[in-house]
Amino acid sequence: MRSATPRGVRVVVADDHPVVRDGLVAMLGADPDIDVVGSAQDGAEALTVIAAEEPDVVLMDLRMPGTGGVEAIRELRARGGTSTRILVLTTYDTDREILGALESGADGYLLKDARGEELVRAVHDLAAGRPVLVPAALAALTSSRGARAALSARESEVLRLVAEGCTNRAVARRLSIGEATVKTHLAHVYDKLGVGDRASAVRTAWEQSLV
Repeated sequence: MRSATPRGVRVVVADDHPVVRDGLVAMLGADPDIDVVGSAQDGAEALTVIAAEEPDVVLMDLRMPGTGGVEAIRELRARGGTSTRILVLTTYDTDREILGALESGADGYLLKDARGEELVRAVHDLAAGRPVLVPAALAALTSSRGARAALSARESEVLRLVAEGCTNRAVARRLSIGEATVKTHLAHVYDKLGVGDRASAVRTAWEQSLV
């Protein structure tokens, strides 16, 4: 993966509506720490741009003509060899849409009615390995059923709070434990889930309905 430019996070925007796409490019490009390196009007074009630019984060619409967002996410993950984070940005908040996107390999889920500052923060959070989920996504994942990893009750609590976007310090405060203890619990979670970072742990937890 290419290193970040001096401007910071490299981003690609995929959306079939030109006005929406151009608006997102302009909004994100106004942030001095974001570099929009490409855009696409459908999933197939997005895959081509991603391969060429190797962005840190991709904003992916779900419903696009031809190759849609879920298909593009699934194909990108199947290719492997990329650490690009995928942020689904859509108007749809049904369980079916949310679970389909996350199970395909998306790292975050945000609705298009989010404020500009929320979107910018979400891009930075994903680039830093922090998960991004709207409440509807958390509710969908909580209500779904799946396999269970052998996590302790406290490890599950820590993972749930991390999935909500809490920092280690915030988790420690919520659970009245030390920050070092939070890090230890997360290390155990990573080991049990076979992952190496927060975003991967949350994504695996989504897939296994652990949060």
